[in-house]
Amino acid sequence: MEHTEEYKSDRLVELGYVAGVVGVKGWLRVHSHTEPRDNIFRYDAWNLVRQGRSVQLYEVEETRIQGKSLQAKLRGVEDRDQAADLLGCTIAVQRHQLPQTETGVYYWTDLEGLTVVNTAGVLLGKVDRLIPTGAHDVLVVQGDEERLIPFVLEQVVKSVELEQRRIVVAWESDY
Repeated sequence: MEHTEEYKSDRLVELGYVAGVVGVKGWLRVHSHTEPRDNIFRYDAWNLVRQGRSVQLYEVEETRIQGKSLQAKLRGVEDRDQAADLLGCTIAVQRHQLPQTETGVYYWTDLEGLTVVNTAGVLLGKVDRLIPTGAHDVLVVQGDEERLIPFVLEQVVKSVELEQRRIVVAWESDY
């Protein structure tokens, strides 16, 4: 699938965050949002974003899994104090670095901001975010009111039109 300029392939996509420090040699404990969680280690470099503003690119030197803990060593982060300065930073990569998806599989980041209309053409709003529920994900749609719409392809979500920046749903405006 060819992506249009709307996707902004250089925009940053959050993969996780720096959750702690490990030892005295600059190792970080990371929390991953990827599935499986160690997919965050697929990337050779991470953009660390501080409070949504300041971005710095770091090369990932080493990674390891210690029990349930994901840990990484970044080039230039040599001691515990330098590692502590990165606590809370968001770990992100550019959108174009994410692997291509199969047909009918979507990255949440590509769905956020899309316009949602029902099959009658009534505008319901825009996708603000998604919520995982276990059974299926839920679109949080902001419009004249907030709507929670199950992201169930074919039954509820009739089409996802990324190029048109639109999702068509079988969902009444008074639900």
